[in-house]
Amino acid sequence: MIGLLQRVNEASVHIDGACVAAIERGLAVLVGVERDDNERRADRLLERVLGYRVFSDANGRMNLSLGEIEGGLLLVPQFTLAADTGKGMRPGFSSAAEPELGKALFNYLKERAEAQYHPVACGVFGADMQLALVNDGPVTFWLES
Repeated sequence: MIGLLQRVNEASVHIDGACVAAIERGLAVLVGVERDDNERRADRLLERVLGYRVFSDANGRMNLSLGEIEGGLLLVPQFTLAADTGKGMRPGFSSAAEPELGKALFNYLKERAEAQYHPVACGVFGADMQLALVNDGPVTFWLES
C-alpha cells in the first residue's frame, strides 16, 4: 500500500459541490492500493501514518506524531498513486489493485483508523472528488508498506 502523507493546516474533500470530509491541523493521506496488497499491509501503513513524527516539537524539530498533537486524519483513496510512469507519455495501471480489492482494503483501512484514532475523515472510493488542502511546510512523505 502507498500513502502520500501531507502535513496540513486544513484539508477537505468535496463531491458534487458538497463537503463530505474535512479536518483542521493534521495529516491528509492519499492512499493507493496495489495488486498484491492485503490487510497486513494496510495495518502497517496505518501504524506508520499514526506514528510518523512530522510535527514540530518545542525546539522546532519534526519529533511529534499525529496523536501527540491531537490532529485530524483525512484518508483519501487515490488509485493513480499505483501508476506505472516508467516509460511513455501515458501512465499504466497494471500494478494497481482491481477496484473490488482496492475498495475493500481502503474500507478496511478506514475502519481500523476509526477504531484506533479520532478524528478521522475520509473521501469516497471511486468518486470524483475535489481535494483542497493547505500543506504546512510544505511537508510531504511517500510511505509504502
